[in-house]
Amino acid sequence: MQNNDGILKDIVSSHKTGASSLTRRGFQKAALGGLVLICRQARAADFTLKQYHNQPEEAPLHKRLTQMWAAIEKETWGRVTASITPLNNHMKDGDPDPLPMMIRGEVHFYTVAGNNLAGQVPAYEAQATPYVFRDSAHALRVCDGELGDYLREELKTKGLYALPKACFDNGIHQVTANKAVKTAADLQGVKMRVPGSQLYHDFFRGFGVTTITTNINMLYDALKSGRAEAQDDPFDVAELFKLYEVQKYMNVTAHSWSGYNLLANLKTWQSMPSDIQTIIERNAEKYVRLQRADAARLQRTLRKELMKKGMVFVESDIASFRANLSPYYTRWKNSIGSKAAAIIEAQAGKLA
Repeated sequence: MQNNDGILKDIVSSHKTGASSLTRRGFQKAALGGLVLICRQARAADFTLKQYHNQPEEAPLHKRLTQMWAAIEKETWGRVTASITPLNNHMKDGDPDPLPMMIRGEVHFYTVAGNNLAGQVPAYEAQATPYVFRDSAHALRVCDGELGDYLREELKTKGLYALPKACFDNGIHQVTANKAVKTAADLQGVKMRVPGSQLYHDFFRGFGVTTITTNINMLYDALKSGRAEAQDDPFDVAELFKLYEVQKYMNVTAHSWSGYNLLANLKTWQSMPSDIQTIIERNAEKYVRLQRADAARLQRTLRKELMKKGMVFVESDIASFRANLSPYYTRWKNSIGSKAAAIIEAQAGKLA
């Protein structure tokens, strides 16, 4: 049976040669193609998927994921459909972690920051290593290359599949606080909400910080109530979560980077035929690139926007943060393993 692209070519060819109408054969093909399309649209999808993420609906990540799955549904003729759920709208402190749900197959796709994957694969700590990446572009090149390939293989042993070149950009992390942080010493005694793994918390505890954890959608309330006095995230989090209403100072510490790795449940992924896998991976790479461009544009404009909303920007003394990191990097290398450490140091220089 000729596919629909072939039918369309017949129709276009007929038009170009000056034919005033389709031949009977061409008409029959067109009718048959329409019937096939109607049948495909009418039947249930072969794969009905759940995609979770932890950004607001206003975030570029949500927009691009929505577009990505719409494109996949179209290209697969409805064989694949997906619902997109921003967990930010639903999760509260104490709710179950979606990652184990994904490993069990209750969630099919999820976007996860690297240091939140460290409990499964310690080498994922590499993505959030303090003072390794110059900027997002540098971090993304590393994650798309040898480091990403290595981490993806390690993750398969945990029942998860990381799509290649499909890490959304979150950005370079700064410290917002209700005080100016001119040097690392200014963090002494501060109660700070810190995301991610134990090793990431240890980085801040080295400066005398008292770290606390809370789901990101509870962050505003934690800062407003005083349960946390500071937090660590990129500029766009301050904008998207309106932290400028409860934090006066944006301290430019530029201490780490994070991104959201697009993961699939491995069994779900392996159950899909190769043509569908190819369509998903191709669209994932396309819409990740678009989201990265969105994030880059935001970073260029957000400083001015946040200043208009009352935030005071402080250029922190980064040297004071980097001065005593040798013991931390020793623990970091032991945690992530020699392979991941070697890849990072080949890209960013020796860490000591």
